[in-house]
Amino acid sequence: MVALETSKLFRQLSPHELGALRRIAKEKTFGAGREIFKEGDKGDGIYVVKDGLVEVSAMVGQTVRHVFARIGPGDVFGEMAVLDYKPRSASAVAAKDTAVYFIPRDEVLNLLERSPMLALALLREISDRLREFNCQYLQESLQAERLTILGRFARSIVHDLKNPLNNIGLSAEIAAMERTSPQARAQAVARIGKQVERISDMIGEILEFTQGEHSDFVLAPTNYGAFVLQLAEELRPEIALKAATLEVDGPLPQAELLLNPKRLRRVFYNLLHNATDAMGEGGKVRLRVFANEREVVTEIEDSGPGIAPEIAGQLFETFATHGKAHGTGLGLSICKRIIEDHRGWISARNGPEGGAIFSFALPLPKRDNC
Repeated sequence: MVALETSKLFRQLSPHELGALRRIAKEKTFGAGREIFKEGDKGDGIYVVKDGLVEVSAMVGQTVRHVFARIGPGDVFGEMAVLDYKPRSASAVAAKDTAVYFIPRDEVLNLLERSPMLALALLREISDRLREFNCQYLQESLQAERLTILGRFARSIVHDLKNPLNNIGLSAEIAAMERTSPQARAQAVARIGKQVERISDMIGEILEFTQGEHSDFVLAPTNYGAFVLQLAEELRPEIALKAATLEVDGPLPQAELLLNPKRLRRVFYNLLHNATDAMGEGGKVRLRVFANEREVVTEIEDSGPGIAPEIAGQLFETFATHGKAHGTGLGLSICKRIIEDHRGWISARNGPEGGAIFSFALPLPKRDNC
């Protein structure tokens, strides 16, 4: 139980001012659960908790009430509406049997005019309350954002895993059929092995991405043309499942590039599957490669609707997406990281006749001049 004059708001008042305050203040009691004031009420005065506990809350949306402050003995509440002449923006309810001191609004304003110390103390009280509210709001906003990102991240993982899991399922059915030839069964088993390896690589990429670090990986000399052709053959069955076709414009440059093949496969998987997703059922994807004196450029063009202007400038940002039932843009963020780890660049644009074109470049090895 706290006496009015020991409240932190009034403890610096002079004996004369405290005497006037005691004559003005009215004691009120509220049983547990009883409303002290509600949102929209007139700001008729301020309250100081003598004993008990008060919960200050407000509606968030149309159905959820959120408690953003709990006021204990010696603390003030209800001061904002007194000072700004506006209706109360929150409700106050006794969380348990509570006694308060009530000081009418006009008397509070008169006290503030006569006592600069009280005005300063009230200003500090409001500042502390706002700081506390801001900290709580930021913590809750961050928590809500974390949950949102976690949900989007989970959807992205499910989306990325769906294609290899579908392939494993189809290959397992083929391998289990009695009429399947030994050669077809061996091919199905090999496809299952490749998809399991792909899932393992994808999980490794996701774990690496969440750590927020660029990985140190080994680059080995690789014939890029042969690498692209082999990868295209691996991906054609998956693309065919969506009634789409993959065409490789040739001939491909047989340049020796420094690559990490496992990591670079991830770029092709993401870009080609994004293309088939954008086209829906059917459509055509063209893959072409050309070289200049500095780098080898790969372009993947689809016959879909193209890149929406709303998302064009954010394509490679984490979780950026637009108009997709699945996926969150995490795949393109990973693509960007992988290409930059290869010291290359990646970009996207719309084609002159529609459809999206994703381009990435990988540098040619520097030649010795000696």
